[in-house]
Amino acid sequence: MFWFLLLTMVVVVTAVTLAVVGGGGSPVLQDVEPERFTDPLPTTRPVGRADIEGLRLPMAARGYRMADVDEALSRLGAELAERDARIAELESALAGVQAAAVSTGTDLFKRPGDRPAEPRGRENGGAEPAERDER
Repeated sequence: MFWFLLLTMVVVVTAVTLAVVGGGGSPVLQDVEPERFTDPLPTTRPVGRADIEGLRLPMAARGYRMADVDEALSRLGAELAERDARIAELESALAGVQAAAVSTGTDLFKRPGDRPAEPRGRENGGAEPAERDER
């Protein structure tokens, strides 16, 4: 009885091993190319929040592939540096326009087509209001 169980166990283990490894002519487990990072970040426009939320890096044996993570982070770093430079450029241009407007007395918040505001004290036909002496 012992030999029968031992022989049956050897046959079952051998059959399972051959099925998994693919001992026949056609492999059961087909060779699959390793998952590689295809940059889903857009190249034709700036990276947005939805692009970052949709970014999925492929897994490796022990986490993520360092090269793929480095590539994605360097791309995001370049985008942020470009945006920071553009923001600084626009802020300096705005500061220049504001300085020019202050020196010329232009109202930056006036809408096109608005009439200029009347100077204070000229509402009564040009007559200056009488000043009070409060002694």
